[in-house]
Amino acid sequence: MGLFLGLGIGGIVLLVCSLVFDGVLEGVFDGALDGLFDGWLSLPVIAGFVSMLGFTGAIVLGTTGLGPEAAAAAGAVAGTGAGWLTYRLCRALARDSSGAAPRQRELVGSAGTVVTAIPAGGYGEVLLRLGGQPAKYAATADAPVALGAEVWVTATPSSTSVSVRAVER
Repeated sequence: MGLFLGLGIGGIVLLVCSLVFDGVLEGVFDGALDGLFDGWLSLPVIAGFVSMLGFTGAIVLGTTGLGPEAAAAAGAVAGTGAGWLTYRLCRALARDSSGAAPRQRELVGSAGTVVTAIPAGGYGEVLLRLGGQPAKYAATADAPVALGAEVWVTATPSSTSVSVRAVER
């Protein structure tokens, strides 16, 4: 029982190490195994396998009258499943390309709110929502715009500033 619990806890520790030392195991072999395992030899996959092997083995050993061999076999099956699920999840997360930063031209037409009043011929600040996240930009306008006014972005003269016009209702 102690061996199985030790493997389960060791797998959890390995998972924490995989979060802290991301990509270390892949770099240990200095590219010699590139393409051979195609992501199967990664710390999260190994951690999932080892922890599931240990905890499932401990559960089977403690709740049934089966011996350690049957507990190890059940743990290996469960560990293989956990490793496969971890591999698939890691691949799905790696393919996710929706986290691209917005480009300047994509700001044109977006709505925002004035957080620092914009004087005529001067700069103020606007808060824009980009992908659900707030982003503050320096802003100019043709006419003064009051604090709290809703604005539309008309141009992006630089990466940190926008030109706006007040929304008329």
